[in-house]
Amino acid sequence: MKQTLTITKKELNAYFSSPMALIFIGVFLAATLFVFFWVDTFFARGIADVRPMFRWMPVLLIFLVSALTMRQWSEEEQSGSLEMLLTLPVNTWQLVLGKFLAVMSLAAIALALTLFLPLTVAVLGNLDWGPVIGGYIAAILMAAAYAAIGLFVSSRTANQIVSLILSVLLSGLFYLIGSSGVTEFAGESVGNLLRALSVGYHFESIQRGVLDLRDMAYYLSLTGIFLAFNVVSVNSKGWSKTGQEARAYNRAAMLTAGLLVANLIVLNIWLAPLSGIRLDMTAQKAYSLSPTTRAILSNLQEPLLIRGYFSQKTHPLLAPLVPRIEDMLTEYAAASNGKVQVEFVDPAKDPELEAEANQTYGIRPVPFQVADRYQASVINSYFDILIRYGDQNEVLNFRDLIDVEAHRDGQVDVRLRNLEYDLTRSIKKVVYGFQNLDAALAALPQNATLTLYVTPKTLPEPLQDAVDTIKKVGRDIEANSQGKFTFQVVDPDDPNSPVNRQTLQDTYGLPAIPVSLFSADSYYLHMLLQVGDQTQLIFPNGDMSEAAVRSAITSAIKRNTSGFLKVVGLWRPPQTPTQDMTGQMRPPFSSWETIAQQLEQDYEVRPLDLNTGYVPADVDALFVIAPQTMNDKQRFAVDQYLMRGGSVIVAAGNYGVDMDPFGNGLTLKPLSDGLGEMLKSYGVDPQASLVMDTQNEPFPVVVNRNLNGVQVQEIQAINYPFFVDVRPDGMAKDHPIAANLPAVTMQWVSPLTLDEDKNADRTVGKLLNSSSNSWLRSDTNIQPDLQAYPETGFPIEGEQKSHLLAVAIQGSFESFFKGKESPLQAPDTEGETASPPPAPDPAASVGVIEKSPESARLVVIGSSEFLDDAVFDISRNLTRDRYLNNLQFAQNAVDWAVEDLDLLNIRARASQVQVLKPMPEKEQSFWEGLNYALVLLALIVVGAIWYLRRRNEKEMELVGKDEG
Repeated sequence: MKQTLTITKKELNAYFSSPMALIFIGVFLAATLFVFFWVDTFFARGIADVRPMFRWMPVLLIFLVSALTMRQWSEEEQSGSLEMLLTLPVNTWQLVLGKFLAVMSLAAIALALTLFLPLTVAVLGNLDWGPVIGGYIAAILMAAAYAAIGLFVSSRTANQIVSLILSVLLSGLFYLIGSSGVTEFAGESVGNLLRALSVGYHFESIQRGVLDLRDMAYYLSLTGIFLAFNVVSVNSKGWSKTGQEARAYNRAAMLTAGLLVANLIVLNIWLAPLSGIRLDMTAQKAYSLSPTTRAILSNLQEPLLIRGYFSQKTHPLLAPLVPRIEDMLTEYAAASNGKVQVEFVDPAKDPELEAEANQTYGIRPVPFQVADRYQASVINSYFDILIRYGDQNEVLNFRDLIDVEAHRDGQVDVRLRNLEYDLTRSIKKVVYGFQNLDAALAALPQNATLTLYVTPKTLPEPLQDAVDTIKKVGRDIEANSQGKFTFQVVDPDDPNSPVNRQTLQDTYGLPAIPVSLFSADSYYLHMLLQVGDQTQLIFPNGDMSEAAVRSAITSAIKRNTSGFLKVVGLWRPPQTPTQDMTGQMRPPFSSWETIAQQLEQDYEVRPLDLNTGYVPADVDALFVIAPQTMNDKQRFAVDQYLMRGGSVIVAAGNYGVDMDPFGNGLTLKPLSDGLGEMLKSYGVDPQASLVMDTQNEPFPVVVNRNLNGVQVQEIQAINYPFFVDVRPDGMAKDHPIAANLPAVTMQWVSPLTLDEDKNADRTVGKLLNSSSNSWLRSDTNIQPDLQAYPETGFPIEGEQKSHLLAVAIQGSFESFFKGKESPLQAPDTEGETASPPPAPDPAASVGVIEKSPESARLVVIGSSEFLDDAVFDISRNLTRDRYLNNLQFAQNAVDWAVEDLDLLNIRARASQVQVLKPMPEKEQSFWEGLNYALVLLALIVVGAIWYLRRRNEKEMELVGKDEG
């Protein structure tokens, strides 16, 4: 080893004896900074990662390493010093390894000097260091492979320029053979082989933050193969062409190198099927199966089929994703103890499977435009995953699985979005959609007790049959529950009953129901389900039929278990067309379809209008968006759902955005007849003002600009204080709704005020707060005036301080209708009393529940526009995927509301975008300039250290003849 290090030291001295080494490294660093800040526009992207640097690293390293290796053997041969090296008492492999280590030392120095970039990103945002570490490991391994290739090429020619050109071509070949431009010409089978041989394909895998044994083995094998070629090549220059002993030595050397290469190739073939030997270095373990996934798979009662439909010929950008999907599905099968069956099929090769896919599951090929070597064409390709459990199935197509990122240079990156989340979400949906009442009872954490509180003596005659129906259903469930369910009937008017009317009123907030508006008699007909310390009030939907009663009880039982498909009731404002200035009808500006589609991925989403005055019994959470123009029946439905222990989420902004009918841009209008007064009675008051913040998301506006004396209009992205940017320091980090969120933008948000007295005995989570530089504005003019206020566009008015924007509360609430007449029993018109319903109305039969149990949950968000489709379009055009954070926040709120947090952590692992902290353009220029200065300073320091080291070396004294 001493000889090897001596060679390494000699080569490093040779590098630094001239400024060439520093020039090579300087050019590499300059190119890296240029592509990071200019080509991939780091600050414009606004994302806290260093992916742009590693995206260009394979290409930049080709030129750096080729420049470093071009002189290693070529100069030795050209100067005649190679013969002297070969006569030294040093093995050839020691010479090769010494030169290799010298090249790698310089490559390591060059990569180390790029560390200023990730350090800068870490200061400006929440950087995940796992992919950064993976990227550097991949870069070192790739540099090693390039160095071995360059040394081999240098040993075959005495011309350094020829060596440089050939090294670039050969290294570039190993990079390009796995690119989409090559594999699409080769066909799928050959394309897979080319990707396996490509340094770029394996680089992408490691720089995600996953150290896979197969990728490591590939790079080490490629390095070992070309180093072996290098040894043979150098040895051959000293071989004798004649003589039996020389020929035997030559054959032995060739055979040794051949066996080494063969063994390395066999090693890679043997490792190819092994997908589980890897280390996930990402902060959230985004590429490893989570405990949630493993728990779901281990509890499967029936076989689960996961079938991948992948065409052999597909779009070249999708083809590299197939092996990663196969690896992940293999892990699912391994974690299921044999319950998961994984299949991969090409429907085009099996007509029966293709017919089944088309007709049974609605899976159809997607036309992709591709180009072969002669012409552009369109191919119909499958890229779908079927998940089937019992009679339930779910299909994921390529739009559900991938993210597409376009770059300024015209290139497009296609990557898997969050494969584990997509797969586990779908598995959970089919598994729990298949579950029946028996499975729900078996999954209960504690035994359930259903109590029917009924007063037979005062019960109206039309409801007598309802009692018999409830008793029949309750006893039937009890008989088949294997002791997990108990049914009992209690008469509060019975002197021997442990529960009387007063107890029901005080404990559960259940008042008796008047027989009629003018009668002093009242009655009880209430079902209460108790599981542990959780209590739910149950009443069926629409009628008291046996099916309705059974469905209501089953839904209540499932709400007490985790792992059943939940139902989310969604209320949105009616979509009423409006007139523009020309009198033409146009669709409403605002809509909320994206959030509905997002929730449908995990839940059954059921649109509600609430005009019946009640929320269906099987709804697990009620989501009300932009409440406005609501009547008392609708408010009563929301109130009584909460009083029954339900979970209510309200996006309760006091203002809505619309297009000005005269074409003057956007306008803001106050919303009326919403839930403001009712929320205030609960202890949460959305104020009639808007929060503005200097920490905000940009907004596109039309500005006037003087161009050579001519006023022209152009669209610019400006800081827009109405788009409040909430970062982790403004979030409740210990609350699951806000956990792991990098940012949330609250558009046109009203501040919330909490009543401390009403919330004293409740659990309150202050989810989102604006920054300390925010202020309030009551003027609804939302057009910025950049001439008067160039920094903010609006005046800063009043005190600047943090304001509460979203809150989650759990506990007991008093009804807004307490002491009031039920809207369901009120007169239909003034002076006219409501006639008795022709059939028993379960909603009316409950009366007014005046107090909720402790299990009731309420989430109030001061903005409805943060989920507006039109706002998403604005955000998407400026900040790409940042709007997904808003969707995740809303989905987290639903998860918390239904107490179903299984998927929350998986979704948070890779679905959110890590964004940079907001900063003005001057600060951006400062950080960019600082990186240039630090790199230049580091180069100067490296050169100075090596210069001082060389100057302080003592010359070797020669021994004279007399002294000898």
